[in-house]
Amino acid sequence: MQNGILHGEPAVRRRAMAKAITLLESSRADHREQADGLLTALLPHTGKSFRLGISGVPGVGKSTFIEALGLYLIAQGLQVAVLAIDPSSTVSGGSILGDKTRMEHLSMNLQAYIRPSPSSGTLGGVAEKTREAMLVCEAAGYDVVIVETVGVGQSEIAVHGMTDMFCVLQLPNAGDDLQAIKKGVMELADLVVINKADIDPHAATRAQAQITSSLRLLGMHGNPDHATHGALWQPRVLQISALLGQGVDAFWAAVASFKDMQTSNGRLALRREKQSLAWMWERIDFGLKQAFRQHTEVKAMLPALQADVAAGRIAASTAARNLLLAQMK
Repeated sequence: MQNGILHGEPAVRRRAMAKAITLLESSRADHREQADGLLTALLPHTGKSFRLGISGVPGVGKSTFIEALGLYLIAQGLQVAVLAIDPSSTVSGGSILGDKTRMEHLSMNLQAYIRPSPSSGTLGGVAEKTREAMLVCEAAGYDVVIVETVGVGQSEIAVHGMTDMFCVLQLPNAGDDLQAIKKGVMELADLVVINKADIDPHAATRAQAQITSSLRLLGMHGNPDHATHGALWQPRVLQISALLGQGVDAFWAAVASFKDMQTSNGRLALRREKQSLAWMWERIDFGLKQAFRQHTEVKAMLPALQADVAAGRIAASTAARNLLLAQMK
């Protein structure tokens, strides 16, 4: 599998990548050990790709935009990998995983790789193993790795913590000045793109002015010690029409400008270092939760305490504290 990812022909490499990501997404303990070994072997071959996060509300045209961008980048001689996160049903637990259908031209191109993955209840618009999948794509030699989020709203910021640049897609007439300055994705966005500008050019121009003004306001009132953007880079707002392919070149020119600037001033490397450490602590939190659920005394006490909490005989906080004490002992 490792050799197929690193040295295989396009078709062989894509199959090896698919098997590797499936292994990474498995919850079986033996698969997890194999996956850790694979990641360790691939790690020296990662870090050379540019990681681009794309977020936005459902219906904003993320898939259409990514296909237009992917085809443009391939025409420039680059290889593109897309990790598309699909929402999982809270009722059945299933996902449609239909992003390849929306990107039919890009999915057939041998210079592109598209992998839809279910969110499986993970919050923040990404899947639990998106970071690992991204490393597989980098080891396979893809120049640009694009992460397309679920598209759930203003709290969808997890992708910012795993990519080099975070782009938010907006619609014309999608809100007023107040909407544009709400905290969340807008204050973290490195680039804001108003898609479907061809439908209502006047509304798109108005939205561009509103968002540009709002981003300046957010920048002035931010804490300098916790600033997301460097002093040299101010988030930009662009108009595009992904369906017509208009503005994609201007978008990539802005991305290239951001990449060059952040690389030269060292902020890109610093951003990745912080992301790696945050990823480590996230996995520690997840592992501690798993270990807690599998603890012998906790498993023995849990049924009775759950029944007591459900019947109102004990407060949920008290039950939780008792379980934690049992695990610590």
